[in-house]
Amino acid sequence: MGKPIVIALDGTSASGKSTNAKLIAKALDYAYVDTGAMYRSLAWHCLKKGVKLENVKAIASLCRRWKTELRNDDGDIHLYVNGYFPEKEIRTAETSAAVPSVAAVPAVRKWMKAKQRECVQFGNLVMEGRDIGSNIFPETDFKFYLEAALDVRTKRRAADGVDENLAERDKRDSQRAAAPLMIPLGARVINNSKMTAEETSTLIINEVRERLEEAE
Repeated sequence: MGKPIVIALDGTSASGKSTNAKLIAKALDYAYVDTGAMYRSLAWHCLKKGVKLENVKAIASLCRRWKTELRNDDGDIHLYVNGYFPEKEIRTAETSAAVPSVAAVPAVRKWMKAKQRECVQFGNLVMEGRDIGSNIFPETDFKFYLEAALDVRTKRRAADGVDENLAERDKRDSQRAAAPLMIPLGARVINNSKMTAEETSTLIINEVRERLEEAE
């Protein structure tokens, strides 16, 4: 049995990463990893512990000390904190607002990289985020980068009931010093502005299957 296959799905906010990653994972029977949820969990933990978001050293220290465990919950890889997965808490507006500050800390990104690479213990993965193909699994042969027009992404966020300045988020993600958002080397770029999630995921699934068959 060879090494686990990792399908890296990167892209901008509201480019459809989560929806497509879930569809791909289900179709291929791979485990699904939402790396953003891991950063959200740390942001939630920081808020819970009263850590100031501008205090980089305190955030880094908490990240080194918190007790976490990766678990496979019916194909979804979750990061448990002290034996608990804060599924609802990490989706609140307060947590969402805290994520960029936490995610920009270099020590946090270093910790997250090591933890996310551990996910291969669960077998083949579909991992979505902003630096999977460029930083977490740069060696994978299956890299995809999703993007869509800003107005399309804004409408998608609004449909989810979220009011977010995506242009500002894009700028922040691409300009941060630690593992910035970028198109990974060798990634297939897919602009899905005029595509449904089913069309986008089918495109990726077919390509993965074809390449796996060719490699046999």
